[in-house]
Amino acid sequence: MSSAAEGQLAFEGSSDFHVLEEKIYRAIEALKSARAQKAAAELELAGVREALEAERAESEALRRQLDALQQERSELRGRVEKLLEDVDSILDQ
Repeated sequence: MSSAAEGQLAFEGSSDFHVLEEKIYRAIEALKSARAQKAAAELELAGVREALEAERAESEALRRQLDALQQERSELRGRVEKLLEDVDSILDQ
């Protein structure tokens, strides 16, 4: 091979190497970006899970409170009905 041809091949090889090097650097940057996005998404997910757990706990507390109030209402209704029956029996005498 002539010296000019070898120089041309070396130049083309260098150019190909430079293109490959650029692709590798872009891939590295894309990987870094993807990792950063993954870390941010994991933090956000942890926050959402924490908020969901707090909402579930509050919902359960409200459900228990509602059950207690409904039971109290039922007991009061029974007492009022008993009082009304007593008043009716007094009025009927």
